[in-house]
Amino acid sequence: MPQVKCSVANCEYWAQGNICSADEIMVEIDAHANANLKEEFAGEYGQNDHKDQATTSSETCCLTFKPKKSAK
Repeated sequence: MPQVKCSVANCEYWAQGNICSADEIMVEIDAHANANLKEEFAGEYGQNDHKDQATTSSETCCLTFKPKKSAK
């Protein structure tokens, strides 16, 4: 798997050096960003069977994001 850079430090999958440590990455177009999808893991979304097109990177978003659990 290629190394994925990510600067969202409050993500459960963020690792030192701005590296994404998720086993799978789910990227979607912004038009689907507010879809009612599970938040737990990209592979569980069941969204592997459709294809969309984007013109620029700003039209896309990462759905793998999961907020870090706060350490108490």
